[in-house]
Amino acid sequence: MSYDKGNKRAVVLLSGGLDSATTLAMAQQQGFDCYALSFHYGQRHISELKAANRLASSMGAIEHKVIKLDLRAIGGSALTDDTIDVPETMGTDESKIPVTYVPARNTVFLSLALGWAEVLEAQDIFIGANAVDYSGYPDCRPAFIEAFEALANVATKAGIEGHPFRIHAPLIHMSKAEIIQTGTVLGVDYGQTLSCYQADAEGLACGVCDSCRLRAEGFAAAGIPDPTSYLNK
Repeated sequence: MSYDKGNKRAVVLLSGGLDSATTLAMAQQQGFDCYALSFHYGQRHISELKAANRLASSMGAIEHKVIKLDLRAIGGSALTDDTIDVPETMGTDESKIPVTYVPARNTVFLSLALGWAEVLEAQDIFIGANAVDYSGYPDCRPAFIEAFEALANVATKAGIEGHPFRIHAPLIHMSKAEIIQTGTVLGVDYGQTLSCYQADAEGLACGVCDSCRLRAEGFAAAGIPDPTSYLNK
């Protein structure tokens, strides 16, 4: 591997949601040639992959790769187990990790992003993790991002040969409103994104899950019209 000093490639995790679209735009603003990576992991909200395809195309990703996984095989989350309902009640008990947490999801996703980055000779990986307006997931915290970066640099050929990886989480300390304001300045079309945990096949959002509520509250706080297409609205 050559690792040319002019190399400005980055792998960007792209779910199809608001946060990942903003992250992609921020990586591009920094001058990176972006390779988008999405996962068909057995998620209930499979419509998000259609959104990811739209975004990768319209935002000019160099390549968009979709990797198929079967996280339904282990279950344990309302997003991968149809016997567990997605919560629709207002509010979240911040002392508990919600049932929409998917066990080890970001660890798995970043591991595969790391593998692709090494093949691409890219040293930068972007993830739209957020520790402010989030649902209490342990793998969206700064401590997790820092720990994974440390792991990446002792677990790879590139890392031990002096080509360290950087894990970027540019949204980690931003509110949802700040994320939306930033993306709007960068030209993100949020009408192409999908954040709902249980969107239907046409991509219509439920409007009542935690993700929908955080999204709607973010647009309201940002003073920007919400372009989301909701069921029964």
